[in-house]
Amino acid sequence: MGVSMETARHWVERWERQQQRYAVDREERFTVIADVVEHITAGRTRPLLLDLGCGPGSMAARLAERLPDAEIVAVDMDPLLLELGRTHHTGAARYVDTVIGADDWTEALALNRSLDVAVSTTALHYLPEPTLLRTYRRLAALLRPGGALVNGDHFPAAGPPCSELIAHVGRRRAERSHSHAHEDWQSWWKAAAQEPELADLFTERERRMASQGGGGEYDLTAARHIELLRQAGFAHVAPVWQFGDSHVLVAIKD
Repeated sequence: MGVSMETARHWVERWERQQQRYAVDREERFTVIADVVEHITAGRTRPLLLDLGCGPGSMAARLAERLPDAEIVAVDMDPLLLELGRTHHTGAARYVDTVIGADDWTEALALNRSLDVAVSTTALHYLPEPTLLRTYRRLAALLRPGGALVNGDHFPAAGPPCSELIAHVGRRRAERSHSHAHEDWQSWWKAAAQEPELADLFTERERRMASQGGGGEYDLTAARHIELLRQAGFAHVAPVWQFGDSHVLVAIKD
């Protein structure tokens, strides 16, 4: 049984509100990423974009609205979030089920030309450093000359007291915007698990998470990401936006 459009809309809208708890000025960060993509692809006919860790299509939908002529491939390993994206943001992207960083993960993308831009939002910090470096190298190989990787994520400071100050700034901003009042990650998933239309997808998600060993978060600094990107072959790397620990980091291939 598939997920109805109404059910998908409901859970995607709740997802959007829930995510505002975790990304300071999330909408502004999406806008900045789209600004970068627009600049990198200016003058190109039907640019090819890759959305890494797409979840339910939040970034893909915004890119499709900004760049309606783009071809977007959206990738994730979570079957539940992918199905919500396919149903609610049907025309935004071609959704692909694969594990970023796994052996031959890019074969599943079925690309027939070089990428113009790869984007990611709060997804790549789940990769351990060796896997992240391999992923960066693979993306560099897939991108055309002049193409770019654009990563919006949380990059912590090297240590206290700066990390404490950055966290404080983020908390105060969240309080002013009232985003801290939204349901949290655990509450969203607990509620989604009770939705009958999502039951089979939730079971498959649990099976996959168990087979992946649970995973964790690897809090690499922006400086370390820049080092890895240069090792991977990106000659030009720079942050273009920051608020608290939330950054947009751009790496351009020669």
